Amino acid sequence: MSEPAEEHARSEDQDLVSRAASGDEGAFRALYRVHVRPVYWIAHGILGSAVDAEDVAQETFVVAWRKLPGLQLHSASILPWLATICRFQAANRLRQRRRDQAHTTDAVDERLAATVSVEDQVISAELAGRITAEIGTLSALDQEIFRLCATEGFAYQAAADELGISHSAVRNRLSRVRTQLRGAVDEEVRDA
Repeated sequence: MSEPAEEHARSEDQDLVSRAASGDEGAFRALYRVHVRPVYWIAHGILGSAVDAEDVAQETFVVAWRKLPGLQLHSASILPWLATICRFQAANRLRQRRRDQAHTTDAVDERLAATVSVEDQVISAELAGRITAEIGTLSALDQEIFRLCATEGFAYQAAADELGISHSAVRNRLSRVRTQLRGAVDEEVRDA
């Protein structure tokens, strides 16, 4: 995105936030249309469920609507603030799932193995160690991109906004990181 286009997008977001904070529902709808997809994908990355991600995205914007009047937007984009709300809402959803499972006497997690394989645990620990070591060889920027996108579930554009780089830079660097990690995992599996 060119510099004037970035400034226009930033001022547009700030203008919409200001108007929405004053009660302008049209401005809030415009913010929703611009940011609902990245918020959905952040929620989906955390929850792994399309239905839950849709619910959490909606809850995120309900919370945002209530909190907008007190918001002091210090950055050009509202997306980092929405992403924070989304992560909290997703964490609440995960806690609710755990509580529901713990209080359901008939709920049996069929994914749990009947026995624990020590060999599988050792292989998993070695693999995790290899991946961690491989991540340690990455540049600081690549580590940060990996942390934001792969660990915290940021969408490419949200990570780009956070890091001050382009969407394509995040996408391309993350692709290279994933290829490098896949190579390390394949090597570890072959050695096992």
